[in-house]
Amino acid sequence: MKIIELLTKDTINLSINSTEKMDAIEELVSVLDSANKLNDRAEFKKAILKREEQSTTGIGEGIAIPHAKTKAVKQAAIAFGRSSNGVDYDSLDGQPSHLFFMIAAPEGANNTHLEALSRLSTILLKQEVRQLLLEANSEDDILNIINRYDQEEKEENQSMTDKKQFIVAVTACPTGIAHTYMSADSLKAKAEEMGVAIKVETNGSGGAKNVLTADEIENAIAVIVAADTNVEMNRFNGKHVVEAAVADGIRKPQQLIERALKQDAPIYHGSGKSSNQSEQKGRGVGATIYKHLMSGVSNMLPFVIGGGILIALGFLFGVNAHNPKDPTYNVLAEALNIIGGGNAFALMIPVLAGFIALSIADRPGFAAGMVGGMMAANSGAGFLGGMVAGFLAGYVVVGLKKVLAGLPSSLEGIKTILLFPLLGIAITGFIMHFVVNNPLSALNTAISNWLTGLGTGNAVLLGIVLGLMMAIDMGGPVNKAAYLFGTGLIASGVYEPMAAIMAAGMVPPLGIAIATTLFKHKFSKQDRDAGKVNYIMGLSFITEGAIPFAAADPIRVIPSLMVGSAVAGGLSMMFHIGLRAPHGGVFVFPLVEGSWLLYLLAVVIGAIVSAVLIGVLKKPLTESRQ
Repeated sequence: MKIIELLTKDTINLSINSTEKMDAIEELVSVLDSANKLNDRAEFKKAILKREEQSTTGIGEGIAIPHAKTKAVKQAAIAFGRSSNGVDYDSLDGQPSHLFFMIAAPEGANNTHLEALSRLSTILLKQEVRQLLLEANSEDDILNIINRYDQEEKEENQSMTDKKQFIVAVTACPTGIAHTYMSADSLKAKAEEMGVAIKVETNGSGGAKNVLTADEIENAIAVIVAADTNVEMNRFNGKHVVEAAVADGIRKPQQLIERALKQDAPIYHGSGKSSNQSEQKGRGVGATIYKHLMSGVSNMLPFVIGGGILIALGFLFGVNAHNPKDPTYNVLAEALNIIGGGNAFALMIPVLAGFIALSIADRPGFAAGMVGGMMAANSGAGFLGGMVAGFLAGYVVVGLKKVLAGLPSSLEGIKTILLFPLLGIAITGFIMHFVVNNPLSALNTAISNWLTGLGTGNAVLLGIVLGLMMAIDMGGPVNKAAYLFGTGLIASGVYEPMAAIMAAGMVPPLGIAIATTLFKHKFSKQDRDAGKVNYIMGLSFITEGAIPFAAADPIRVIPSLMVGSAVAGGLSMMFHIGLRAPHGGVFVFPLVEGSWLLYLLAVVIGAIVSAVLIGVLKKPLTESRQ
């Protein structure tokens, strides 16, 4: 498939007017949506922003390639945008971006689509192509330039293992569409310039290409793994492995190749570990801890959400309908309680701990993390105990890997199936039993008792604080800290803070939606259209829908949203609303503990407060921008 079958005249915008990243993304999404390439504009944009959270797609040299693979895409397509003034896109080289290629891949994209999309990313590495695109006068010029350089990529079948300086590499990014191939081409181009033989395996959405053979790995003096996602590492056992982010393959190919030639990297000892789970150079301690914690939380949430909703459904038969000794007993209510509370909820903390440990030490850490989490749950140490168990188990196993690294290679298999689980579970278990569980159980009980016994005034204050946290960065670390606080309390049987958190998280997009409806003269037509989507996002508890508006006018919008969220959080606590399900938005309102009408009122009041403040503080648009 040729690239110009995906990049067409109706998906080209030669005049990107935005100067900020979020606005530029909105313009490109609009191009695809207007060309009828999307099933769900809001969902596609959400997928684009989620990819941006992992790492910027502003690759430098004036290029940005935002991309997503999602069911929200109706038909594989590429949108091209060009900005004369440049957009502050948070690029890797810190320079403004002028050329934009937004790649939209459907969830079931076939290999021919994916190969065409990946070829585009490699074409853009050529400086002459970028210059021609900047100077093009029409859509036809753009298509002719791309078509001229669009050539089918062939796999590298020839062996290069007879060269003296031979290295191998693997590139991979989360979506496997753009960065994977740009990183590979950048490494190959720089290696050719340096006179170094290299073979690069790409782990893209269409599967692995140029797969490294055992002989090639054996004959290579070192391995480069430029990846932001899982890469099979056991095959590199005994080799010097240079590990880096996939973006480093694009921006720093010479540095990576020089490190490989000097064997300036530790020798890898196979243990099932994946590249993205190692502690990469340059990653801060806080970012590393946050990454491992989010791995545990994201895998735990399905148990919390599913279990919580099932328990809440059981309450529709009566608060004590699950109890056989109660007059309101109902067998279905009992079953829902057993499934949701006795099983799904029982797995929350072990799963949290297990996946934190898995993120740190991969499969060898999983068993120790699960056992440590189960011990925390059974002892009453709760969510805090589960977090400690996960990190403890993960780093215990990391330590065991180092301690046992000197064992003979003939015992390699025994380490994974015997030594790591045996010693990991034992050490983690002993520390949890004798050191961690009792004090954390006492702390967890004290926190739960304090929250349960809060007077109305203190409870409202807590709701206000949680509301402010949910709106200050709308999906960022502060928002996530409040959310984790709420989910942790669910595990401890305290449900009111979670209700306040969800109410506060719904307010920013709803406030934006209402403001764009009531104060039309202060928003462009594009903003008003985007505002309508925020009704859906707000009702679904997707706080991130407000981010583009906040980014465009942070001084006025963010404080307005914070005030409204604080009001909603405080009212929810004042109305004594409890919520066992930490997601679902308006769709779980009928399942709250307390009056769902009062809960809805809290959200509506908060959203109106935010909308009015935005309407008062924002300046009217000039006629040219309306």
